[in-house]
Amino acid sequence: MTSHSDIANKYFIGLMSGTSLDGVDAVLCQFKTDEPLEVTVLATHHLAYQENIKQDILALHHVGENELHRSAIVAQNLSRLYAESVNQIMQQANISPSLVAGIGCHGQTIRHQPIDGYTIQLVNPALLAELTGIAVVNDFRSRDIAAGGQGAPLVPAFHHAMFAHPDISRVIINIGGIANLSILSPNKPLIGFDSGPGNMLMDMWIAQHLQRAFDQDGVWAISGKIHEGLLNEMMREPFLNLAPPKSTGRDLFNQAWLDGLLNRFSNLLAQDVQRTLLEYTCLTIAQAVRQYAAESEEIYLCGGGAKNLALVENLRQKLHPVKIAPSDSLGVPVNWVEALAFAWLARQTLLGKPANLPSVTGAIGERVLGAVYAR
Repeated sequence: MTSHSDIANKYFIGLMSGTSLDGVDAVLCQFKTDEPLEVTVLATHHLAYQENIKQDILALHHVGENELHRSAIVAQNLSRLYAESVNQIMQQANISPSLVAGIGCHGQTIRHQPIDGYTIQLVNPALLAELTGIAVVNDFRSRDIAAGGQGAPLVPAFHHAMFAHPDISRVIINIGGIANLSILSPNKPLIGFDSGPGNMLMDMWIAQHLQRAFDQDGVWAISGKIHEGLLNEMMREPFLNLAPPKSTGRDLFNQAWLDGLLNRFSNLLAQDVQRTLLEYTCLTIAQAVRQYAAESEEIYLCGGGAKNLALVENLRQKLHPVKIAPSDSLGVPVNWVEALAFAWLARQTLLGKPANLPSVTGAIGERVLGAVYAR
């Protein structure tokens, strides 16, 4: 039997494919110490989704014919992509599978309905274990939901372990498809929750009108003007007024949600909608910070949105004079924080340690998360 010390000292791989549907982020790392948490990243890799995979995933967010079969096929296809990512970083680092304790794989979320007691992330973990020869840990959300929690966001526990400071109040803001906040205040319980859309609506709109995956640096957005009527309607979304714990996703903030609002107006310019969507993301983040982290001294951004220059500048203006910097300033590049978090979550599972935070998810207690598929 493998001892805890053997597991703790081995390498781990984290895989993340989020609501932005841009592809798979993979990190190969080794955790050196726990308190404080120190980690060495040996290799990283991003594998972009092909358009057919992206469209297959998007189609499964809606009720459709033969969903069970289509979900199973997509899960297999995703698992092959995950395995390709694993093999790429193993080759980069020249590391044997026998030296890797586990892969933390979030899978691809297609439903997140904690109010109904379930969440669905597509992956075939058994196939991934077969293709890589490495133990796979997945299904991180379900145990927390079973314990009465939201099952999300998952990364605040890692943010706390990695980025908390004993004397400085910090906020870590991950801006992926959805934006989520981790509020790290000394001597206070950690608060973490989804504030609303991150890049998802902006990416969806620019793909529809300019056939681009995302708005590089927010250039298209800043060519437009804020439509105050549309923005006001967006701000009436009831989710924004819910108190934490709370989580959301494409189940709520999707094309139908946006179309329902756009139908109330006429002659909207596409670039004005994009500018309004950027303003909506920034305003919902800023309001969440002011309401729940007014004492924050430092804010660190991660995720794809941290590279959107217009978005970052907008946040700086709204949250001035609080310092805003990328997570690179704390030693972890913005693109790799979430993948690294899932490597850490897999390690927690294999060590039998809790990885949820009841103050974040609302669960009745700490739980060991994840299901393990042995090598």
